Amino acid sequence: MKRHFARAFLAPLLATFLPRFARQLRGGALALSAALPFAAGVAHADEAPKVVRIAVVAFSNGGKTQYAGASALIDADKSLEKALAAHNIKLEWVPVSTAAVGTLVNEAFTNQSIDFAAYGDLPSVVVNAAGTRTKLIVPGGVGSNAYLVVPANSTAKSIADLKGKRIALNRGRPWEVPFGKLIAANGLKLSDFRIFNLDPQAGAAAVAAGRVDGFFTLADAWPLVDKQVGKIIWSTKTAPDDWKMRAELWGDARFVARYPELTQQVANAYVRAAWWISQPQNRDAFVKILTASGQPESVVRREYDGEKLPWKDQWSPLFTPALSAHYRDVAAYSVQARLASEPVDVNSLLAPQFVATALRQLGIEHYWDDAATGVASR
Repeated sequence: MKRHFARAFLAPLLATFLPRFARQLRGGALALSAALPFAAGVAHADEAPKVVRIAVVAFSNGGKTQYAGASALIDADKSLEKALAAHNIKLEWVPVSTAAVGTLVNEAFTNQSIDFAAYGDLPSVVVNAAGTRTKLIVPGGVGSNAYLVVPANSTAKSIADLKGKRIALNRGRPWEVPFGKLIAANGLKLSDFRIFNLDPQAGAAAVAAGRVDGFFTLADAWPLVDKQVGKIIWSTKTAPDDWKMRAELWGDARFVARYPELTQQVANAYVRAAWWISQPQNRDAFVKILTASGQPESVVRREYDGEKLPWKDQWSPLFTPALSAHYRDVAAYSVQARLASEPVDVNSLLAPQFVATALRQLGIEHYWDDAATGVASR
């Protein structure tokens, strides 16, 4: 079964993203049918929704819309789209700009204009604290790195050297949590800095021009280094793994409760994508997919170079104690930073049953058993 699963999923992806390898799968690759039997509760057309809407970060690439991360694979593969179409349900991707992902997605969840979203940890917690209930359906691996950048001519060596200085930080974005952990570990707090709430583009311009003394951001730190207008003095690569920012697949709690079979379909697609990405032989292909955002390949590669965990384990979708602990930290920080009035109950956010079922239905229930990030969900 695993061999059939691998060949079926790899064939369309390689044909799309790696034409030079497509011929290796000719003459035997079968189209993957992701359609699973639906329970009676959604089998009737009058009870099932007409569309499943997934919000995802999107970019314009050559006049075409390109989605971020695993969603790009799912869009290219078309298995989820075909599985839903078999039940007269349309798959609708809802593009979201990188400029305000959390705000746009949270508004969409609150207005019930989306059913799922692939986005970050802090805004996910904040929207639940505000009363809009969502569920974490598929974890997104160990997360992304955050970086502290200073102007190229700065003498600062650490965050402590920036006390009382001007820091560009886009408030409410997922990377604010690792910034909070960094300053707390150094006995500092937000009020010890002059925080400029700038989006990443404005923050990059400000640090390059010397208008701020520091800039806390994601992998867009590397182009500043390449242009010799900034230098990285700290990153989460040197910190515990739970300091990284996380982005996951979240679902509207009402949709998840009413349509668990449809939710399972979506979860299967994201777990299958994580499985494909996690294989070392697909690393180069995935890196090239990520360059659709406009980031140079050298920048994307540096984001993943030097990680403590093997490539396979970096993409584990398992629900682990470390995941729960991370979200308890995020919930606590959201209150401390006055982004939420009270912490949410983290256990109420987690819906691990969908990943457990996906691993079993896809025949890969033991694939991540040896992952350093935890043990498989049961």
